Amino acid sequence: MATSYASDIKPIWCPGCGDYGVHAALNKALIDLGIDKSKIMIVGGIGCSSAMPHTFSTYAIHGIHGRVLPIAMGVKLANDELTVIGVGGDGDGYGIGGNHFVHTARRNLDITYIVMDNQIYGLTTGQASPTTLIGTKTKSTPFGDIEEPINPISVAISAGATYVARGFSGDPMHLAELIKNGILHKGFAVIDALSPCVTFNALNTYDWFRQRVYKLDASYKAEDKANALQKAIETETTNWQKIPLGLIYKENRPTYNELDITLKQGSLIKQPLPTKDQVRSLLDGYA
Repeated sequence: MATSYASDIKPIWCPGCGDYGVHAALNKALIDLGIDKSKIMIVGGIGCSSAMPHTFSTYAIHGIHGRVLPIAMGVKLANDELTVIGVGGDGDGYGIGGNHFVHTARRNLDITYIVMDNQIYGLTTGQASPTTLIGTKTKSTPFGDIEEPINPISVAISAGATYVARGFSGDPMHLAELIKNGILHKGFAVIDALSPCVTFNALNTYDWFRQRVYKLDASYKAEDKANALQKAIETETTNWQKIPLGLIYKENRPTYNELDITLKQGSLIKQPLPTKDQVRSLLDGYA
């Protein structure tokens, strides 16, 4: 069993960046699960957090901005035997990739998606992101952000994700458990990882989060969708004074691969290629 899934490539994030905690949490989750490295595909997009695939000694793809999930979806559709993990930031996932986020959730592909949510565009040095709070002054909102921030938890639940959790990079052990259980879950798992940007976000700091986050206890029922949606909007109803951490929603529902008529026959990579006659017959049908 591997003692670490980290590669020799070291991340170049700013000292203190929350993404280090997410990296440690993902590494811990993979160690606990003991998955063969050759059976893992980590997909990233563009942004500070999307450097993550390079830092693991598994298969990896560094894609383009906002396209983490389409790439991850293609991998999973081609080879259902792979453990597919998408990683990215709030700009990549909830901004330019927001449409893919919604449709991957409703299709319920068996993918784990970890979003390092720092409420700012860090790589481009500090513009407002889809999760930036109202009133926050950034390079793109010098008079304060006037846009309502997206709530990724309520969006994920409403869109059809079947495992929705929130963690905090300041508590990597707790975050590791959420990631591990997300990987074990059969379906689309979203982990919104609060990951402070220590360079370009002076508001949402480690101390700011520690004063507001709390862990859901054993009495919380994650299978109750109405209750989960109510818990998801607690951040808004308390003006971000209370931020729940943990598994917020879980549902058991068939995955896309289990329902698709072709994929029911097995992974595409193991199915025979169509013959020339079959291709010709198909094309003739459109003549």
